[in-house]
Amino acid sequence: MRSSLNRILLALTGLILLTAGLAVLVGSLDLQRRWGFTLPDKWPFDGPEDVLLTAHERTRYRGDGWWWPAVLAVLGVLVLAALWWLLAQFRSHRMRQLRVDSHDGQEAGLRGRALEDVLATETEALDGVDRAGATLTGKRSAPHARLTLALAPHADPDTVVSRLDTEILRRAGSSAGLDHLPAEARLRAVKHRASRVS
Repeated sequence: MRSSLNRILLALTGLILLTAGLAVLVGSLDLQRRWGFTLPDKWPFDGPEDVLLTAHERTRYRGDGWWWPAVLAVLGVLVLAALWWLLAQFRSHRMRQLRVDSHDGQEAGLRGRALEDVLATETEALDGVDRAGATLTGKRSAPHARLTLALAPHADPDTVVSRLDTEILRRAGSSAGLDHLPAEARLRAVKHRASRVS
């Protein structure tokens, strides 16, 4: 979800900046006169001497009491939104700790990294899995596992996924006190370099 939103926001920001840059470039280089094409009447830059806002447009609201607070409020909101977006890129959705019900009225904490390591190690032990990685996301009481498996050339993907579901994920979920551990597994084939046999 976060990556999709980032792509949309980056695409919109890039489109706006590209459009504004092209508008300035066409006007400042006087391309419409050099190349012989016409621009719409509302085009902000008609030539190298044009500006985005005329002196009258820049100063007509200065005397109104609402102008500067409105400008500062809009700029403040834009700065805060940009900072939030920047900080969101560094925030990890990786689960640090899980809540485990110890069935005595207390809760215990299980490090998310420990469960990820166990999932990766046990998955790598499956026949046909060359390498594996695991990441836990979601809520502390309802985690979600994301696994990446590099399959060896002789691996049977159906068997690997079946054993992953029935053995490893079920065992990991029960050891963490979960009814079930939902997971998403991405499989890819290992690419070996060709070697010369003499």
